[in-house]
Amino acid sequence: MMINSRIMNINIWFVGLIMLFAMTHGRGIDSEFRVKAVSLGGWLVTEGWMKPSLFDAIPNKDFLDGTGLQFKSVTTGKYLCAESGGGTILVANRTSASSWETFRLWRLNEETFRFRVFNKQFVGLDEIKAVAVTNSSTESETFHIVKQNDNSTLVRIKASNGYYLQAKSEELVTVDVSEVRGWEDNDPTVFELTIAARLQGDFQIANGYGPTKAAQVMKEHWSTFIVEEDFKFISSNGLNAVRIPVGWWIASDPTPPWPYVGGSLHSLDSAFSWAQKYGLKIIIDLHAAPGSQNGFQHSSTRDGSQEWGKSDENIQQTVDVISFLTARYAKSPSLYAIELLNEPLSPGVTLEILNKYYKAGYDVVRKHSTTAYVVMSNRLGPSEHKELFPLANGFTRSVIDVHYYNIFDDSFENMTAQQNIDFIYNNRSSDLSFITTSNGPLTFVGEWVSDWRVKNATKEDFQRFGKAQIDVFGRATFGWAYWAFKNANLHWSLEWMINNGYIKL
Repeated sequence: MMINSRIMNINIWFVGLIMLFAMTHGRGIDSEFRVKAVSLGGWLVTEGWMKPSLFDAIPNKDFLDGTGLQFKSVTTGKYLCAESGGGTILVANRTSASSWETFRLWRLNEETFRFRVFNKQFVGLDEIKAVAVTNSSTESETFHIVKQNDNSTLVRIKASNGYYLQAKSEELVTVDVSEVRGWEDNDPTVFELTIAARLQGDFQIANGYGPTKAAQVMKEHWSTFIVEEDFKFISSNGLNAVRIPVGWWIASDPTPPWPYVGGSLHSLDSAFSWAQKYGLKIIIDLHAAPGSQNGFQHSSTRDGSQEWGKSDENIQQTVDVISFLTARYAKSPSLYAIELLNEPLSPGVTLEILNKYYKAGYDVVRKHSTTAYVVMSNRLGPSEHKELFPLANGFTRSVIDVHYYNIFDDSFENMTAQQNIDFIYNNRSSDLSFITTSNGPLTFVGEWVSDWRVKNATKEDFQRFGKAQIDVFGRATFGWAYWAFKNANLHWSLEWMINNGYIKL
Protein backbone atom coordinates (compact mmCIF):
# COMPACT_ATOMS: atom_id res chain seq x y z
CA MET A 1 0.00 0.00 0.00
CA MET A 2 2.90 2.35 0.79
CA ILE A 3 4.40 1.71 -2.67
CA ASN A 4 1.04 2.29 -4.33
CA SER A 5 0.65 5.59 -2.49
CA ARG A 6 4.08 6.75 -3.67
CA ILE A 7 3.26 5.80 -7.26
CA MET A 8 -0.01 7.73 -7.01
CA ASN A 9 1.75 10.81 -5.63
CA ILE A 10 4.39 10.70 -8.38
CA ASN A 11 1.69 10.34 -11.04
CA ILE A 12 -0.33 13.25 -9.66
CA TRP A 13 2.80 15.44 -9.38
CA PHE A 14 3.86 14.57 -12.94
CA VAL A 15 0.41 15.21 -14.44
CA GLY A 16 0.08 18.43 -12.47
CA LEU A 17 3.45 19.67 -13.71
CA ILE A 18 2.57 18.99 -17.34
CA MET A 19 -0.83 20.58 -17.03
CA LEU A 20 0.49 23.67 -15.28
CA PHE A 21 2.88 24.16 -18.18
CA ALA A 22 0.05 23.62 -20.65
CA MET A 23 -2.13 26.16 -18.88
CA THR A 24 0.48 28.83 -19.06
CA HIS A 25 1.76 28.03 -22.56
CA GLY A 26 -1.28 26.49 -24.25
CA ARG A 27 -3.44 27.80 -27.01
CA GLY A 28 -5.70 30.52 -25.70
CA ILE A 29 -6.39 29.21 -22.19
CA ASP A 30 -7.53 31.53 -19.45
CA SER A 31 -5.25 30.37 -16.62
CA GLU A 32 -7.68 31.80 -14.07
CA PHE A 33 -10.61 29.66 -15.16
CA ARG A 34 -11.13 25.96 -15.58
CA VAL A 35 -14.49 24.35 -16.13
CA LYS A 36 -16.17 22.56 -13.24
CA ALA A 37 -19.37 21.60 -14.94
CA VAL A 38 -22.31 19.25 -14.88
CA SER A 39 -24.07 17.99 -18.00
CA LEU A 40 -27.79 18.66 -18.21
CA GLY A 41 -28.32 15.27 -19.82
CA GLY A 42 -31.80 13.89 -20.30
CA TRP A 43 -33.25 17.38 -20.77
CA LEU A 44 -33.12 18.59 -24.39
CA VAL A 45 -31.91 15.18 -25.61
CA THR A 46 -33.96 12.23 -24.37
CA GLU A 47 -32.53 9.07 -22.80
CA GLY A 48 -35.17 6.75 -21.40
CA TRP A 49 -32.94 5.26 -18.70
CA MET A 50 -32.53 8.70 -17.15
CA LYS A 51 -36.27 9.32 -16.80
CA PRO A 52 -38.21 6.13 -17.62
CA SER A 53 -41.60 7.67 -16.80
CA LEU A 54 -41.44 9.74 -20.00
CA PHE A 55 -42.28 6.59 -21.95
CA ASP A 56 -44.95 5.17 -19.65
CA ALA A 57 -48.01 6.38 -21.55
CA ILE A 58 -46.91 5.43 -25.07
CA PRO A 59 -49.46 3.00 -26.57
CA ASN A 60 -47.92 -0.44 -27.15
CA LYS A 61 -44.65 0.89 -25.73
CA ASP A 62 -42.90 -2.49 -26.01
CA PHE A 63 -42.77 -1.97 -29.77
CA LEU A 64 -41.00 1.33 -30.36
CA ASP A 65 -38.73 2.18 -33.27
CA GLY A 66 -35.52 0.20 -33.16
CA THR A 67 -36.79 -2.52 -30.85
CA GLY A 68 -34.90 -5.71 -31.68
CA LEU A 69 -37.20 -8.73 -32.01
CA GLN A 70 -36.26 -12.40 -32.30
CA PHE A 71 -38.82 -15.00 -33.40
CA LYS A 72 -38.41 -18.71 -32.59
CA SER A 73 -40.69 -21.03 -34.55
CA VAL A 74 -42.60 -23.42 -32.27
CA THR A 75 -42.59 -26.06 -35.01
CA THR A 76 -38.95 -26.00 -36.14
CA GLY A 77 -37.58 -24.93 -32.75
CA LYS A 78 -35.28 -22.59 -34.68
CA TYR A 79 -35.04 -18.82 -35.05
CA LEU A 80 -36.34 -16.80 -37.95
CA CYS A 81 -33.52 -15.19 -39.88
CA ALA A 82 -32.74 -13.23 -43.00
CA GLU A 83 -30.42 -15.61 -44.85
CA SER A 84 -26.90 -14.10 -45.08
CA GLY A 85 -28.10 -11.19 -42.96
CA GLY A 86 -30.29 -9.87 -45.78
CA GLY A 87 -30.58 -9.72 -49.54
CA THR A 88 -32.45 -12.98 -50.02
CA ILE A 89 -35.12 -15.20 -48.39
CA LEU A 90 -36.15 -15.60 -44.77
CA VAL A 91 -35.48 -18.99 -43.16
CA ALA A 92 -36.26 -20.57 -39.79
CA ASN A 93 -33.16 -22.68 -39.25
CA ARG A 94 -30.96 -20.89 -36.69
CA THR A 95 -30.30 -22.70 -33.42
CA SER A 96 -29.31 -19.52 -31.57
CA ALA A 97 -30.06 -15.84 -31.96
CA SER A 98 -27.69 -12.91 -32.40
CA SER A 99 -27.57 -9.91 -34.73
CA TRP A 100 -28.55 -11.76 -37.91
CA GLU A 101 -31.60 -13.24 -36.20
CA THR A 102 -32.76 -9.86 -34.87
CA PHE A 103 -35.39 -7.79 -36.70
CA ARG A 104 -35.43 -4.05 -35.97
CA LEU A 105 -38.83 -2.35 -35.92
CA TRP A 106 -39.83 0.71 -37.84
CA ARG A 107 -43.04 1.85 -36.18
CA LEU A 108 -45.73 3.28 -38.48
CA ASN A 109 -48.36 3.44 -35.74
CA GLU A 110 -49.01 1.53 -32.53
CA GLU A 111 -50.17 -1.56 -34.44
CA THR A 112 -48.27 -1.47 -37.74
CA PHE A 113 -44.55 -2.01 -38.34
CA ARG A 114 -41.86 -2.64 -40.88
CA PHE A 115 -39.03 -5.08 -40.14
CA ARG A 116 -35.41 -4.21 -40.95
CA VAL A 117 -32.73 -6.91 -40.99
CA PHE A 118 -29.01 -6.89 -40.19
CA ASN A 119 -27.86 -5.73 -43.64
CA LYS A 120 -30.50 -2.96 -43.53
CA GLN A 121 -32.94 -4.43 -46.04
CA PHE A 122 -36.63 -4.50 -45.21
CA VAL A 123 -38.81 -7.59 -45.09
CA GLY A 124 -41.26 -7.96 -47.96
CA LEU A 125 -42.99 -10.55 -50.12
CA ASP A 126 -41.97 -12.33 -53.31
CA GLU A 127 -45.33 -13.79 -54.22
CA ILE A 128 -45.88 -15.95 -51.11
CA LYS A 129 -42.25 -16.17 -49.94
CA ALA A 130 -40.94 -13.89 -47.20
CA VAL A 131 -37.81 -12.07 -48.38
CA ALA A 132 -35.54 -9.23 -47.27
CA VAL A 133 -34.28 -7.66 -50.47
CA THR A 134 -35.31 -4.01 -50.64
CA ASN A 135 -33.45 -1.06 -49.16
CA SER A 136 -36.54 1.12 -49.49
CA SER A 137 -38.88 1.11 -46.53
CA THR A 138 -41.80 2.36 -48.64
CA GLU A 139 -41.54 -0.63 -50.98
CA SER A 140 -41.53 -3.17 -48.16
CA GLU A 141 -44.36 -5.01 -46.49
CA THR A 142 -46.00 -3.84 -43.28
CA PHE A 143 -46.89 -6.19 -40.46
CA HIS A 144 -48.96 -6.52 -37.34
CA ILE A 145 -47.63 -8.43 -34.34
CA VAL A 146 -50.52 -10.39 -32.88
CA LYS A 147 -49.97 -11.50 -29.29
CA GLN A 148 -51.64 -14.50 -27.68
CA ASN A 149 -52.26 -12.20 -24.73
CA ASP A 150 -50.40 -9.52 -22.80
CA ASN A 151 -48.72 -12.06 -20.54
CA SER A 152 -47.62 -14.48 -23.24
CA THR A 153 -44.50 -14.51 -25.39
CA LEU A 154 -46.33 -16.28 -28.23
CA VAL A 155 -47.09 -14.17 -31.30
CA ARG A 156 -48.13 -14.32 -34.91
CA ILE A 157 -46.92 -12.02 -37.68
CA LYS A 158 -49.71 -10.79 -39.96
CA ALA A 159 -48.94 -9.00 -43.22
CA SER A 160 -51.05 -6.11 -44.46
CA ASN A 161 -52.62 -8.36 -47.10
CA GLY A 162 -54.30 -10.30 -44.32
CA TYR A 163 -52.06 -13.38 -44.51
CA TYR A 164 -49.92 -14.78 -41.71
CA LEU A 165 -46.24 -15.65 -41.88
CA GLN A 166 -45.48 -19.33 -41.28
CA ALA A 167 -42.38 -21.50 -41.01
CA LYS A 168 -43.39 -24.37 -43.28
CA SER A 169 -39.92 -25.84 -42.79
CA GLU A 170 -36.50 -24.67 -41.73
CA GLU A 171 -35.79 -23.49 -45.27
CA LEU A 172 -39.23 -22.30 -46.37
CA VAL A 173 -40.96 -19.30 -44.79
CA THR A 174 -44.12 -18.12 -46.50
CA VAL A 175 -46.92 -15.62 -46.00
CA ASP A 176 -49.95 -17.57 -47.19
CA VAL A 177 -52.20 -18.49 -44.27
CA SER A 178 -55.47 -16.54 -44.06
CA GLU A 179 -57.20 -18.24 -41.12
CA VAL A 180 -55.70 -19.29 -37.80
CA ARG A 181 -57.06 -20.64 -34.54
CA GLY A 182 -55.53 -21.60 -31.21
CA TRP A 183 -51.88 -21.42 -30.17
CA GLU A 184 -50.72 -25.01 -30.43
CA ASP A 185 -47.06 -25.96 -30.58
CA ASN A 186 -47.60 -27.67 -33.94
CA ASP A 187 -48.84 -24.48 -35.61
CA PRO A 188 -46.22 -23.08 -38.04
CA THR A 189 -47.74 -19.57 -37.74
CA VAL A 190 -46.84 -19.37 -34.04
CA PHE A 191 -43.51 -17.93 -32.85
CA GLU A 192 -41.99 -17.34 -29.45
CA LEU A 193 -40.98 -13.68 -29.16
CA THR A 194 -37.88 -12.35 -27.44
CA ILE A 195 -37.19 -8.63 -27.16
CA ALA A 196 -33.41 -8.50 -27.61
CA ALA A 197 -32.86 -4.73 -27.69
CA ARG A 198 -34.70 -1.52 -26.92
CA LEU A 199 -34.10 2.10 -27.84
CA GLN A 200 -35.57 5.01 -25.87
CA GLY A 201 -34.39 8.22 -27.44
CA ASP A 202 -35.98 11.25 -29.05
CA PHE A 203 -37.04 9.38 -32.19
CA GLN A 204 -38.81 6.72 -30.15
CA ILE A 205 -40.66 9.12 -27.88
CA ALA A 206 -41.75 11.42 -30.69
CA ASN A 207 -42.91 8.70 -33.06
CA GLY A 208 -44.30 6.62 -30.21
CA TYR A 209 -46.66 9.27 -28.93
CA GLY A 210 -47.34 10.91 -32.27
CA PRO A 211 -47.01 14.65 -32.95
CA THR A 212 -49.86 15.99 -30.80
CA LYS A 213 -49.25 13.97 -27.65
CA ALA A 214 -45.46 14.11 -28.03
CA ALA A 215 -45.60 17.91 -28.13
CA GLN A 216 -47.56 17.92 -24.87
CA VAL A 217 -45.29 15.41 -23.14
CA MET A 218 -42.05 17.08 -24.19
CA LYS A 219 -43.22 20.60 -23.39
CA GLU A 220 -44.08 19.44 -19.87
CA HIS A 221 -40.72 17.68 -19.56
CA TRP A 222 -38.63 20.58 -20.83
CA SER A 223 -40.36 23.04 -18.50
CA THR A 224 -40.00 20.93 -15.34
CA PHE A 225 -36.92 18.69 -15.62
CA ILE A 226 -34.48 21.61 -15.48
CA VAL A 227 -35.65 24.95 -14.03
CA GLU A 228 -34.11 28.23 -12.89
CA GLU A 229 -33.72 26.95 -9.33
CA ASP A 230 -31.40 24.24 -10.65
CA PHE A 231 -29.02 26.85 -12.06
CA LYS A 232 -29.02 28.58 -8.68
CA PHE A 233 -28.23 25.25 -6.99
CA ILE A 234 -25.44 24.49 -9.45
CA SER A 235 -23.85 27.90 -8.98
CA SER A 236 -24.04 27.75 -5.19
CA ASN A 237 -22.38 24.31 -5.01
CA GLY A 238 -18.99 25.11 -6.43
CA LEU A 239 -19.69 24.59 -10.14
CA ASN A 240 -19.06 27.28 -12.75
CA ALA A 241 -20.51 25.82 -15.96
CA VAL A 242 -23.11 23.55 -17.50
CA ARG A 243 -22.73 21.32 -20.53
CA ILE A 244 -26.05 21.19 -22.39
CA PRO A 245 -26.64 18.32 -24.87
CA VAL A 246 -28.86 19.29 -27.82
CA GLY A 247 -30.21 17.51 -30.87
CA TRP A 248 -29.72 18.64 -34.45
CA TRP A 249 -33.45 19.34 -34.91
CA ILE A 250 -33.23 22.26 -32.46
CA ALA A 251 -31.98 24.41 -35.36
CA SER A 252 -35.35 23.94 -37.11
CA ASP A 253 -37.43 24.97 -34.12
CA PRO A 254 -40.38 25.61 -33.87
CA THR A 255 -41.18 23.28 -36.80
CA PRO A 256 -38.51 20.55 -36.85
CA PRO A 257 -38.72 17.69 -39.35
CA TRP A 258 -40.79 14.58 -38.59
CA PRO A 259 -41.04 13.02 -36.07
CA TYR A 260 -39.56 15.68 -33.79
CA VAL A 261 -41.59 18.34 -32.01
CA GLY A 262 -40.70 21.96 -31.40
CA GLY A 263 -39.96 23.72 -28.14
CA SER A 264 -36.46 22.74 -27.07
CA LEU A 265 -34.96 25.98 -28.42
CA HIS A 266 -37.08 28.03 -26.01
CA SER A 267 -35.64 25.99 -23.15
CA LEU A 268 -32.08 26.58 -24.37
CA ASP A 269 -32.82 30.32 -24.51
CA SER A 270 -34.00 30.11 -20.90
CA ALA A 271 -30.80 28.30 -19.93
CA PHE A 272 -28.72 31.20 -21.25
CA SER A 273 -30.79 33.69 -19.25
CA TRP A 274 -30.44 31.65 -16.06
CA ALA A 275 -26.72 31.08 -16.64
CA GLN A 276 -26.10 34.81 -16.96
CA LYS A 277 -28.13 35.50 -13.82
CA TYR A 278 -26.17 32.99 -11.73
CA GLY A 279 -22.73 33.50 -13.26
CA LEU A 280 -22.46 30.18 -15.08
CA LYS A 281 -20.79 29.41 -18.42
CA ILE A 282 -22.45 27.21 -21.04
CA ILE A 283 -20.95 24.52 -23.26
CA ILE A 284 -23.41 23.65 -26.05
CA ASP A 285 -22.89 20.00 -26.95
CA LEU A 286 -24.26 18.60 -30.22
CA HIS A 287 -25.25 15.25 -28.75
CA ALA A 288 -27.38 13.97 -31.63
CA ALA A 289 -26.32 14.59 -35.23
CA PRO A 290 -28.49 13.91 -38.30
CA GLY A 291 -28.30 10.21 -39.13
CA SER A 292 -26.71 9.33 -35.75
CA GLN A 293 -22.95 9.42 -35.23
CA ASN A 294 -22.85 6.30 -33.04
CA GLY A 295 -26.09 4.29 -33.30
CA PHE A 296 -26.91 4.86 -29.62
CA GLN A 297 -30.28 6.08 -28.42
CA HIS A 298 -28.79 9.34 -27.13
CA SER A 299 -27.91 10.27 -30.71
CA SER A 300 -31.56 9.77 -31.73
CA THR A 301 -31.04 6.84 -34.05
CA ARG A 302 -34.23 5.27 -35.35
CA ASP A 303 -33.07 1.66 -35.31
CA GLY A 304 -29.46 1.54 -34.13
CA SER A 305 -28.05 2.42 -37.54
CA GLN A 306 -25.12 4.82 -37.80
CA GLU A 307 -25.59 6.99 -40.88
CA TRP A 308 -23.93 10.30 -39.98
CA GLY A 309 -21.14 11.60 -42.18
CA LYS A 310 -21.78 9.36 -45.18
CA SER A 311 -22.41 12.25 -47.56
CA ASP A 312 -21.26 15.82 -48.02
CA GLU A 313 -24.88 16.94 -47.65
CA ASN A 314 -25.13 15.29 -44.24
CA ILE A 315 -21.92 16.92 -43.04
CA GLN A 316 -23.06 20.30 -44.32
CA GLN A 317 -26.41 19.89 -42.56
CA THR A 318 -24.53 19.34 -39.31
CA VAL A 319 -22.27 22.34 -39.92
CA ASP A 320 -25.40 24.43 -40.47
CA VAL A 321 -26.68 23.39 -37.04
CA ILE A 322 -23.41 24.53 -35.46
CA SER A 323 -23.61 27.80 -37.37
CA PHE A 324 -27.17 28.39 -36.16
CA LEU A 325 -26.30 27.74 -32.52
CA THR A 326 -23.12 29.81 -32.51
CA ALA A 327 -24.74 32.75 -34.27
CA ARG A 328 -27.71 32.71 -31.90
CA TYR A 329 -25.64 32.83 -28.70
CA ALA A 330 -22.33 34.38 -29.78
CA LYS A 331 -23.06 37.66 -28.03
CA SER A 332 -24.09 36.05 -24.78
CA PRO A 333 -21.45 36.39 -22.04
CA SER A 334 -22.43 32.88 -20.95
CA LEU A 335 -21.40 31.10 -24.16
CA TYR A 336 -18.07 29.49 -23.34
CA ALA A 337 -17.72 26.63 -25.81
CA ILE A 338 -19.33 24.74 -28.67
CA GLU A 339 -18.85 20.97 -28.73
CA LEU A 340 -19.06 19.99 -32.38
CA LEU A 341 -20.11 16.35 -31.87
CA ASN A 342 -20.56 13.97 -28.95
CA GLU A 343 -18.98 10.51 -29.02
CA PRO A 344 -18.56 9.68 -32.72
CA LEU A 345 -18.08 5.94 -33.02
CA SER A 346 -15.24 4.23 -34.87
CA PRO A 347 -14.97 2.58 -37.34
CA GLY A 348 -18.33 3.79 -38.71
CA VAL A 349 -17.07 7.37 -38.43
CA THR A 350 -13.64 7.43 -40.05
CA LEU A 351 -10.91 9.84 -39.00
CA GLU A 352 -11.00 11.36 -42.48
CA ILE A 353 -14.72 12.12 -42.21
CA LEU A 354 -14.37 13.44 -38.68
CA ASN A 355 -11.45 15.73 -39.55
CA LYS A 356 -13.40 17.08 -42.51
CA TYR A 357 -16.35 17.90 -40.31
CA TYR A 358 -14.33 19.28 -37.42
CA LYS A 359 -12.48 21.61 -39.77
CA ALA A 360 -15.73 22.91 -41.24
CA GLY A 361 -17.33 23.14 -37.81
CA TYR A 362 -14.39 25.08 -36.39
CA ASP A 363 -14.47 27.51 -39.30
CA VAL A 364 -18.16 28.24 -38.87
CA VAL A 365 -17.78 28.79 -35.12
CA ARG A 366 -14.98 31.24 -35.82
CA LYS A 367 -17.18 33.00 -38.38
CA HIS A 368 -19.47 34.02 -35.51
CA SER A 369 -17.14 34.04 -32.50
CA THR A 370 -13.45 34.52 -31.89
CA THR A 371 -13.71 33.71 -28.20
CA ALA A 372 -15.82 30.53 -27.92
CA TYR A 373 -13.76 27.42 -27.36
CA VAL A 374 -14.26 24.65 -29.91
CA VAL A 375 -14.53 21.20 -28.35
CA MET A 376 -13.83 18.07 -30.38
CA SER A 377 -14.78 14.71 -28.94
CA ASN A 378 -12.43 11.78 -29.38
CA ARG A 379 -13.90 8.77 -31.16
CA LEU A 380 -15.24 5.83 -29.23
CA GLY A 381 -14.12 2.42 -30.42
CA PRO A 382 -10.81 1.63 -32.13
CA SER A 383 -8.86 4.89 -32.36
CA GLU A 384 -5.65 6.63 -31.32
CA HIS A 385 -5.79 8.97 -28.32
CA LYS A 386 -3.96 11.76 -30.16
CA GLU A 387 -5.42 11.26 -33.62
CA LEU A 388 -7.11 14.69 -33.58
CA PHE A 389 -3.93 16.56 -32.62
CA PRO A 390 -2.64 17.27 -36.15
CA LEU A 391 -5.92 19.05 -36.88
CA ALA A 392 -6.48 20.66 -33.48
CA ASN A 393 -2.92 22.01 -33.31
CA GLY A 394 -3.81 24.38 -36.13
CA PHE A 395 -6.76 25.84 -34.23
CA THR A 396 -6.94 28.47 -31.53
CA ARG A 397 -8.93 27.84 -28.35
CA SER A 398 -9.35 24.18 -29.26
CA VAL A 399 -10.25 21.41 -26.82
CA ILE A 400 -10.13 17.61 -26.93
CA ASP A 401 -12.94 15.89 -25.04
CA VAL A 402 -12.42 12.45 -23.46
CA HIS A 403 -14.95 10.47 -21.44
CA TYR A 404 -13.76 8.34 -18.53
CA TYR A 405 -16.10 5.82 -16.89
CA ASN A 406 -15.23 2.94 -14.56
CA ILE A 407 -18.40 1.10 -15.43
CA PHE A 408 -18.94 0.09 -19.05
CA ASP A 409 -15.91 -2.11 -19.61
CA ASP A 410 -16.09 -5.63 -18.18
CA SER A 411 -12.58 -5.22 -16.80
CA PHE A 412 -14.18 -3.29 -13.94
CA GLU A 413 -16.56 -6.13 -13.06
CA ASN A 414 -14.60 -7.62 -10.16
CA MET A 415 -12.64 -4.58 -9.02
CA THR A 416 -12.88 -3.56 -5.37
CA ALA A 417 -13.52 0.00 -4.29
CA GLN A 418 -9.81 0.54 -3.63
CA GLN A 419 -8.83 -0.94 -6.99
CA ASN A 420 -11.20 1.47 -8.74
CA ILE A 421 -9.70 4.38 -6.83
CA ASP A 422 -6.17 3.20 -7.64
CA PHE A 423 -7.19 2.95 -11.29
CA ILE A 424 -8.14 6.63 -11.29
CA TYR A 425 -4.89 7.75 -9.65
CA ASN A 426 -2.72 5.53 -11.85
CA ASN A 427 -4.36 4.66 -15.19
CA ARG A 428 -6.53 7.73 -15.67
CA SER A 429 -3.68 10.00 -14.59
CA SER A 430 -1.52 8.37 -17.22
CA ASP A 431 -4.25 8.60 -19.89
CA LEU A 432 -4.76 12.29 -19.19
CA SER A 433 -1.05 12.97 -19.08
CA PHE A 434 -0.60 11.37 -22.50
CA ILE A 435 -3.00 13.78 -24.21
CA THR A 436 -1.91 16.88 -22.28
CA THR A 437 0.82 18.75 -24.13
CA SER A 438 2.41 22.14 -23.66
CA ASN A 439 1.53 23.52 -27.09
CA GLY A 440 -1.44 21.42 -28.18
CA PRO A 441 -5.18 21.52 -27.62
CA LEU A 442 -6.61 21.75 -24.12
CA THR A 443 -7.99 18.66 -22.42
CA PHE A 444 -11.55 18.21 -21.15
CA VAL A 445 -12.92 15.22 -19.24
CA GLY A 446 -16.34 15.94 -20.68
CA GLU A 447 -18.11 13.02 -18.99
CA TRP A 448 -17.47 11.06 -15.80
CA VAL A 449 -19.62 9.74 -12.99
CA SER A 450 -19.08 8.67 -9.41
CA ASP A 451 -20.65 5.26 -9.97
CA TRP A 452 -19.07 1.87 -10.56
CA ARG A 453 -19.65 -1.88 -10.46
CA VAL A 454 -18.60 -2.27 -6.85
CA LYS A 455 -21.25 -4.13 -4.86
CA ASN A 456 -22.09 -3.06 -1.31
CA ALA A 457 -19.93 0.05 -1.52
CA THR A 458 -20.19 2.32 1.52
CA LYS A 459 -20.93 6.01 1.48
CA GLU A 460 -17.28 6.62 2.38
CA ASP A 461 -16.23 4.49 -0.62
CA PHE A 462 -18.29 6.70 -2.91
CA GLN A 463 -16.81 9.83 -1.33
CA ARG A 464 -13.26 8.59 -1.86
CA PHE A 465 -14.03 7.57 -5.45
CA GLY A 466 -15.52 10.97 -6.20
CA LYS A 467 -12.56 12.73 -4.61
CA ALA A 468 -10.10 10.68 -6.65
CA GLN A 469 -11.80 11.68 -9.89
CA ILE A 470 -12.02 15.34 -8.93
CA ASP A 471 -8.32 15.27 -7.97
CA VAL A 472 -7.23 13.76 -11.29
CA PHE A 473 -9.78 15.20 -13.73
CA GLY A 474 -9.37 18.62 -12.10
CA ARG A 475 -5.95 18.71 -13.73
CA ALA A 476 -7.41 18.63 -17.23
CA THR A 477 -6.39 21.94 -18.74
CA PHE A 478 -9.92 22.86 -19.85
CA GLY A 479 -11.77 21.19 -16.99
CA TRP A 480 -14.40 18.50 -16.42
CA ALA A 481 -18.14 17.86 -16.53
CA TYR A 482 -20.05 15.32 -14.42
CA TRP A 483 -22.75 13.20 -16.09
CA ALA A 484 -25.41 14.24 -15.15
CA PHE A 485 -27.32 16.71 -12.98
CA LYS A 486 -30.55 14.69 -12.66
CA ASN A 487 -31.04 10.99 -13.19
CA ALA A 488 -33.43 8.29 -11.98
CA ASN A 489 -30.28 6.26 -11.19
CA LEU A 490 -29.29 8.12 -8.06
CA HIS A 491 -25.48 7.90 -8.19
CA TRP A 492 -25.65 9.33 -11.71
CA SER A 493 -27.48 12.38 -10.34
CA LEU A 494 -25.05 15.01 -9.11
CA GLU A 495 -27.93 16.82 -7.44
CA TRP A 496 -28.74 13.74 -5.36
CA MET A 497 -25.07 13.00 -4.67
CA ILE A 498 -24.51 16.52 -3.32
CA ASN A 499 -27.72 16.63 -1.29
CA ASN A 500 -26.96 13.27 0.31
CA GLY A 501 -23.28 13.86 1.00
CA TYR A 502 -21.92 11.26 -1.45
CA ILE A 503 -19.70 13.73 -3.24
CA LYS A 504 -17.96 16.92 -2.16
CA LEU A 505 -16.91 19.48 -4.72
